[in-house]
Amino acid sequence: MTVVGLTLAAAAGLASCTGSRVSGSHRASPQGADVLAARRDPKSAHRLLLVARAFNDAFQVNRDAAVYGRWDAASRAIISGPAYVRRHRECPNDPRTPVDTWGVSRGPGGAWLVHYALGGQQLTDWWYYVDGRFVFDLARSNPAAVALYRASPARYLQLAGCGS
Repeated sequence: MTVVGLTLAAAAGLASCTGSRVSGSHRASPQGADVLAARRDPKSAHRLLLVARAFNDAFQVNRDAAVYGRWDAASRAIISGPAYVRRHRECPNDPRTPVDTWGVSRGPGGAWLVHYALGGQQLTDWWYYVDGRFVFDLARSNPAAVALYRASPARYLQLAGCGS
């Protein structure tokens, strides 16, 4: 896995603020693209688990436009969709690194926390339910990625370990 893959997946381990939890073993979903493209989501932990599994699977196999489509407005303000896709095309993840999205719990301030493992490292992403959809919060999930995306394209490649 590239440094980008690890950096983008890295997030501080966070404890759940409530006991509400959905979990289950990970299986790649054939409906993953449909789940990511949905215009509306039922507001449930089960639905978020499906969305997050599809999102993490898409991220890991470099289907970056689908991933970007689930970002919240604040995350999209950090980098444009075409720039995000281009950077990941130039410095892709290793799709052989296993990702296992296994649980959802309620977090503080209306957040939903998605628990997963990437290459064995346990991580937590922050999601919110906005206008009938679950959206991913990059800055809360992975502050280090924000700095990478704000860097110039050349600096990004260098920091990510993909530059020449």
